Amino acid sequence: MSQIIHPTALVDPAAQLGVDVEIGPFSIIGPRVVLGDRVRVMSHVTVAGLTELGADSVLYPGVHLGHPPQDFKYQGEDTTLIIGERNILRENVTMHPGTSVGRGSTRVGDDGYFMVGSHVSHDSLVGDRVVFANGAAIGGGTTIGDHVILGGYAGIHQNSRVGRHAFIGAMAMVTSDVIPYGSVIGNHAHLAGLNVVGLKRRGMPRETLRDLRAAYRLLFAEEGTFQERLDDVSRDYSDNAPVKEIIDFIRADAKRSLCMPHD
Repeated sequence: MSQIIHPTALVDPAAQLGVDVEIGPFSIIGPRVVLGDRVRVMSHVTVAGLTELGADSVLYPGVHLGHPPQDFKYQGEDTTLIIGERNILRENVTMHPGTSVGRGSTRVGDDGYFMVGSHVSHDSLVGDRVVFANGAAIGGGTTIGDHVILGGYAGIHQNSRVGRHAFIGAMAMVTSDVIPYGSVIGNHAHLAGLNVVGLKRRGMPRETLRDLRAAYRLLFAEEGTFQERLDDVSRDYSDNAPVKEIIDFIRADAKRSLCMPHD
């Protein structure tokens, strides 16, 4: 096992460091921190608390992980921050652990890209291959699905859900749940269609995308009640997996209302 630790870094002897970890100048690694193999920590980084960081992740200068959550109910109890593999955290990114009144843990998946000044709040669940652009922030207890992109300075209200493959426009203020594959813009944010560009880039078959767009138009049409349209879409597109994912998302228990198109 080998590590490269700059002489000005403060690494607690109890911290667990994987193979080929690099820790740069003036960084501080706490006693209960676990860094996976080949993690690279640049200068002026702090990793505190019960924090685990997966292999091949990179922390740029000014990243701060694992410090107490910004929740007045937090009383110093042991809670965790678990971050997956191959994540890139650019300058001044912050992520906080969970709370005992929430999930008790904040969890971030693999292969995420977190740009300058973005924030993951306490008790949040963040999926794989997400992008948080500069200044994007999510409130406590938020769930962010795989492949979600948050535009610059977008904000997600606490306890909200953002479904897989959704796109949140720059400076959008999201106060309600966003369906999978949806695209939202504005303050307060509204649903502006599907993330068609992203779905094409990720290789969604043309036929699947065609039916998904047709189902979206039916679901958010003006005729009938929303429940009637939901039932119609569920029946007519039962063999389309993305449509079924949207239907299941809408029908799931939720703390927030659903983000809808403008009237």
